[in-house]
Amino acid sequence: MILYPAIDLKDGQCVRLLRGEMEAATVFGDDPAAQAAAFEAAGCEWVHLVDLNGAFAGQPVNAAAVEAILKRVKVPCQLGGGIRDMATIEGWLSKGLSRVILGTVAVENPALVREAALAFPGKVAVGIDARNGRVATKGWAHETDVMVTDLARSFEDAGVAAIIYTDIDRDGAMQGPNIAATEALARAVTIPVIASGGVSSMADLTALRDTNIISGAISGRALYDGAIDLATALNALKS
Repeated sequence: MILYPAIDLKDGQCVRLLRGEMEAATVFGDDPAAQAAAFEAAGCEWVHLVDLNGAFAGQPVNAAAVEAILKRVKVPCQLGGGIRDMATIEGWLSKGLSRVILGTVAVENPALVREAALAFPGKVAVGIDARNGRVATKGWAHETDVMVTDLARSFEDAGVAAIIYTDIDRDGAMQGPNIAATEALARAVTIPVIASGGVSSMADLTALRDTNIISGAISGRALYDGAIDLATALNALKS
């Protein structure tokens, strides 16, 4: 199982939100590229990036910070937030991003997901963010009637590289991930599923790994708070 350290970007800074609330942001640093380099030095295989402002604006907002990260590190990076058209997808991939994450557009324009996955094999993931099993979009501000499993299954034949599943009520709360829901989703589809939201201890990572079906886990606040030591966690997950 791959551990993806997370860098959430708001106004050019590294922050973490509590349950997706922008006003509940905690700033952890003002040099995102240096943070990415520290994660790389600890031995991570990937870095997970989110343009929080972009998720609300519907277009990239923290592009300068993302580009600085891409220039600083050699490990692959994936990015979500405000990526809602083919031009933006092509632009990010041309700048060295390894994977784009399509969230809102997966609900509102699923044809774009299919087109992008076909054009860029292995470089398109779907981000599914949910409250109580229903998908939320537009930076989690809009709740839909779309069920998580239904949306995931609709992309089974699209060739997407992964599904990143976030339980919004667990995100940033340090209360542990929703392992049951994440495992159920992973067993319902053949697409690799990455867990996000609430991963706050080595016990959480071990429990996700021991499902033997969840392919990755994203953690942010726990790394910044020191609840998880990245190098130690990476070594433990390899053993």
